[in-house]
Amino acid sequence: MPLTKTQKEELVSSYAELFSNSQALIFADYRGLTVAAISELRGQIRESGNSFVVVKNTLAKRALADAGLDVPEDVFFGPVAIGVCQEDIAGVAKALNKTAKDTKVLKMRGALLGETFVGPDQATALADLPSREELLTKLVGSIQSPITGLVNVLAGPMCGLVNVLNGRKDQLAA
Repeated sequence: MPLTKTQKEELVSSYAELFSNSQALIFADYRGLTVAAISELRGQIRESGNSFVVVKNTLAKRALADAGLDVPEDVFFGPVAIGVCQEDIAGVAKALNKTAKDTKVLKMRGALLGETFVGPDQATALADLPSREELLTKLVGSIQSPITGLVNVLAGPMCGLVNVLNGRKDQLAA
């Protein structure tokens, strides 16, 4: 059953809000993917706090225009799905890239990073970025390392004193 004009306007409005609140949008050609593969991909993307939408090209173009985002016209040929990166850009890119490698069907068409559009090669390269969790782990490690070193430096003289006193105690006992 075709959508009514009101339903289309509501969809465009919800997509425009979703797109404008995202960090990045990754466009992919999903033609040939099975329903099971798309469901699995959606689940992987949802795990990283993001979303994956299959949207009609005309509705996507209107929603992007309403959100003030500019995407080249050649992205919208054939079926298009959009990975919406609300939290973790690398998480979406990794899931799309993994599906593309596993199925040999999914193809990246490009990505919109802020207001800058990048081509398929750069969109695929986003999968090489460390995830949010990896970055946070590295940050904590880099903060923790100097603190641990400081504790060791401050504890060094105390340990030395204890060793000298133990040695003197053993000397007096002998």
